[in-house]
Amino acid sequence: MNIAVLVKASIDLNMLRIDSSGRLLLDETPLAISEYDRNAVEEAVRIKEAKGGKVVALSVLTWGPAARKAGEAENVLREALAMGADEAHLVVDESIIPGSVDTTAEVLKAMVEKLGPFDLVLCGESSQDVLSSQMAARLGEKLGYTVVTFARKLEVLDGKIRATRDLEDALEVVEAELPAVVSVTGEINEPRLPTLLQIRRSFAKPLKRYTLADLGLEGLKAKLPAREISLVTVSRKNIILEAESLEEVADQLIAKLMEEGVIR
Repeated sequence: MNIAVLVKASIDLNMLRIDSSGRLLLDETPLAISEYDRNAVEEAVRIKEAKGGKVVALSVLTWGPAARKAGEAENVLREALAMGADEAHLVVDESIIPGSVDTTAEVLKAMVEKLGPFDLVLCGESSQDVLSSQMAARLGEKLGYTVVTFARKLEVLDGKIRATRDLEDALEVVEAELPAVVSVTGEINEPRLPTLLQIRRSFAKPLKRYTLADLGLEGLKAKLPAREISLVTVSRKNIILEAESLEEVADQLIAKLMEEGVIR
């Protein structure tokens, strides 16, 4: 069974750089594998171990500058290779940086078609930096594949899959024909930690880099690129209530909350 797993080199939220005005310095913040993508890689490798086939990691660099970030993106893919993926492929092209989800889906579609066919495409439920949860649906629509989102359990049957979907307040069990694109939640598994030997062996596995021209996508541009991301600042009003008794303070508090529209 051939599986493609999407691996994003996301902004490392533990290493965010911020200037004095609250603007995020994204160019200076290192990249790391998106946490839910670890779950996707783990699930892909488990299926390969049970069913045979191969796991191919696919990634598109969406944060720049490309000259500096491409190496970090390759390190992210090396992590997927160390976990058990068989080969990795990375698209690096300054013309789609910073990325947008639809443009990235268009590039991933071209990668799947060039490197496939694949029976299954797995991805995390969302990336840790953008959190849009749109990739599975957008990519599936472009490929014409069945789409299943938020899978917390996945079984591969004969020519189809059975997935348990997490709908927050309910669980839904669905069956879908292959090929399919499936996004997985963090509850689906516990990602393995590669050993030192597996990390060393990952450098012997294929990792290829492409441009848009290699995929026949010359002229493609990011449709809705993020130009700047800033922190939201909230100033406190520092209202002090004074009264002779707790009952009077409570009355003042209720009145003030109603005035602010917090309660009615």
